[in-house]
Amino acid sequence: MKADEIQLGEVCEFLYGASLKEETRRPGKVPVYGSNGVVGWHQRALTSGPTIVIGRKGSIGEVNWSNKPCFPIDTTYYIEKTKKPCDLRWLFFTLLKLDLTRLNKSAAVPGLNRDDAYEQLIPFPNLCDQQRIATRLEQADRLHRTRRYALELGGRILPAAFLEFFGSPSEAAKTFPSSELGAVTDFVDYRGIAPNKTASGVRLVTARNIKRGYFEIDPQEFIPAEEYSSWMNRGMPRPGDVLFTTEGHTLGSAAKLPAFDRVALAQRLIALQPGEQITSDYLLYVILHQSFQDRVVKHSTGSAARGISSKNLADLPIPLPPLSLQRKFAGVARRVECLRLVQRESVRRAEHLFQTLLHRSFVGEIGD
Repeated sequence: MKADEIQLGEVCEFLYGASLKEETRRPGKVPVYGSNGVVGWHQRALTSGPTIVIGRKGSIGEVNWSNKPCFPIDTTYYIEKTKKPCDLRWLFFTLLKLDLTRLNKSAAVPGLNRDDAYEQLIPFPNLCDQQRIATRLEQADRLHRTRRYALELGGRILPAAFLEFFGSPSEAAKTFPSSELGAVTDFVDYRGIAPNKTASGVRLVTARNIKRGYFEIDPQEFIPAEEYSSWMNRGMPRPGDVLFTTEGHTLGSAAKLPAFDRVALAQRLIALQPGEQITSDYLLYVILHQSFQDRVVKHSTGSAARGISSKNLADLPIPLPPLSLQRKFAGVARRVECLRLVQRESVRRAEHLFQTLLHRSFVGEIGD
């Protein structure tokens, strides 16, 4: 059966959070919520129990849940009681699906008008069904969070193994000979090319696919197949190349390129092709180490969108351990990467399950 729809304003009221400057907070166990999650801790709570916190300014429309009394600050709205008998956890999931972020009214200073939110229609099943839906969604959400946490833990294995094999880059520089990055890798630089994107064709890799340490398959973008030959004149990336983002908020992100048949790179990317003295896995994790990242930032230019030039990147020094040691590390990396592929697929499936259940509950499909 499908539940009746009512306006959100008939169900709840968005209360304003209170001002609580960082310097006035006293260390305690009460979470302080900003517009996009916990921003600190305090001794005193503003709410008296479980609370929904909604971003009012900044990250407008973002929805967070606190299991216990908390202190929502003045960039937020909060809900701890409802006008109609309502399961608060169910309402939290419903607000997630409602996506209040789309109601932003100001480009200069993002803000959520609560009157706009009140006009939104939501399904309103009876309390028993709300509780049943909330229980199912909680189970799916817990599964997703558990698998994501496992993935995050798995992400710490190779950085730790890198330190075990080589020490930090500054320590390795005292033990092994060093070289400039440009002397041991070839650069394939596409930053000056603005591609014509199409719905299908040759895979286009963008900065959004490059995370810190792994390649994200989505989003998938393409360029026309007939343009591919003109891109080859700039040099083509190869499977195993280390892709490096050169500017913007993703500056310094790096990942190995998977084995695509044909691929082109979008702007803001450089493919680092390892020479005979260095392996892809060692190159990736020396680049991702904080000491190298600090050098990247130090040698970058610009203000709003900082970036590093190919020359400045090529001039950065890196230590060169023996190839035999690098290859041992590569063997560990391959095994860990296989595990993380399984973990990422597990996270994707759990996320899909949660989103499917969330959608079904929102459209009123309240099956058993």
